[in-house]
Amino acid sequence: MTDRSFLFAGIAGYVGRPGETGATGVFRRAVGDRTWQHVLADLETHVVHVHADKPNVVLAGTEDGVWRSTDHGATFSRTSFPDKNKQIWSFLVDQSNKDRILAGASPIDVYTSDDCGATWRKLPTPAMPEHCKVLFNARVMRMVQSPNNHDELFAALEVNGVMRSNNFGESWEDISGDLIRLSDQPHLQSKIVSDTFSEGMLDAHAITISPARPNDIILALRMGLFRSQNQGDAWSDMQVGRFAPTTYARDIKSSPQDPKMLYAALSVAAASHDGGIYRSLDAGDTWQRFDNVQVNGTIMSVSLHPHDEAQVYIGARYNGEIYGTRDSGESWEDLSIPGSVKDIYCLSCG
Repeated sequence: MTDRSFLFAGIAGYVGRPGETGATGVFRRAVGDRTWQHVLADLETHVVHVHADKPNVVLAGTEDGVWRSTDHGATFSRTSFPDKNKQIWSFLVDQSNKDRILAGASPIDVYTSDDCGATWRKLPTPAMPEHCKVLFNARVMRMVQSPNNHDELFAALEVNGVMRSNNFGESWEDISGDLIRLSDQPHLQSKIVSDTFSEGMLDAHAITISPARPNDIILALRMGLFRSQNQGDAWSDMQVGRFAPTTYARDIKSSPQDPKMLYAALSVAAASHDGGIYRSLDAGDTWQRFDNVQVNGTIMSVSLHPHDEAQVYIGARYNGEIYGTRDSGESWEDLSIPGSVKDIYCLSCG
């Protein structure tokens, strides 16, 4: 056992740069240390999750299902996962039973574990319509659990909107209709790799619920931040552009310590060279720039320590670029991974 905290980075393939080379997998660095370890190699990894109550358990969502560590991420092994070569993009720990965990996949599927990620079974495939045909399969990017009803879940899909479950993932329904309706507005239209201008409003990357407002769902997508106050039946633009010059929203997290505090990763576009982390102290009504660093890639992930509010980490897409603060943003340290790596997709700490 150890009481040290660790920072993890999940590394996967390039966007639009197939000819470039670099390492993939999971990298680990002890907080306060200077050295990164390549603890899971040769598997593209889209998400890493440190269990908040059992930090020795670390899950990696890879291009070949779920891999698991029980030694704080020093070593990983493939779990008893039912499908080969299935991409995993997200994890959700049940707040009423911390041993029960869901994994979100691409193509759209959800898997469940009742033993803290050691074994998995596939749930019925969600019957989601294909709203937007793009160059890759839709992905379950993030799931969130309602504080009021632990059986009620919401999932952000890239590039296919949002879905909702009322029975902890056993079945799902599409709640993307109002996002598509909003895309009728010219400033919310975006078409890059499909045949529909709804593409941008369906390009969802993250979803969260502030415990201070348990009925409000906040969705981060290509066109900004959007809020629903009726379980996803209708959505409204939070107009985060009033506070930030960049509005491509890749991540949003609710603080584990402060129910009113939210962090959002806002950049120019999926493949850009600028962005920032913005923090809200009033559950999303207003936002202020939190970091004071200049990134050189789209910010893909913001990681909050589950037990230490002062620790916040950000990962930008290119060149293993990572920055962190351990004093609530007063100072920042460059923690970038040395050497040639592919793109950062996720950070996790604990």
